[in-house]
Amino acid sequence: MTSKELIAKLEATIENISDFPIPGIQFKDISPVFLNPKLYEEVIKDLVQFSKGKVDAVCGIESRGYLFGIAIAVALDVPFILIRKKGKLPPPVISEKYNLEYGSAEIETREGQIKKGQRILIHDDLLATGGTTEAAAKLVEKQGAEVVQFSFLIGLKDLKGDEKLKKFGAEIYHILEY
Repeated sequence: MTSKELIAKLEATIENISDFPIPGIQFKDISPVFLNPKLYEEVIKDLVQFSKGKVDAVCGIESRGYLFGIAIAVALDVPFILIRKKGKLPPPVISEKYNLEYGSAEIETREGQIKKGQRILIHDDLLATGGTTEAAAKLVEKQGAEVVQFSFLIGLKDLKGDEKLKKFGAEIYHILEY
């Protein structure tokens, strides 16, 4: 679906920052994409093409999932639903806990914003191990909706996040894969 031209533009734009935030990590800095409105628009068009006619709402994961997710939802003319870190939304909320490498975390969404039976796209900027995205999918399912798609700007294939998400039976899409 993604053109070789778009992939080449993104690869030339996204910066690799070595040893950030800790030694051994190759951080993928997507912020230069936002300096180029035409490139940003191409990314949105690509992501919208993946989901057109297939979803009833877009859920974006805090915070970088909002950067593209809101624009995807607007282009698709569907609602955008925030998935936030614990304590950032007023009650009533629905929450889901998940494990991190050291400890655990929790994400939430406002009760009643995800409707039973909705077909949901979960969007985030990057798929690494898939833990947060898996928790977001469980959060959606708790409310009687169905995750039909996951989309990302970047997928880190060595971290096997796709494997964690396959159990949901949803389409998985990333424009770039490293």
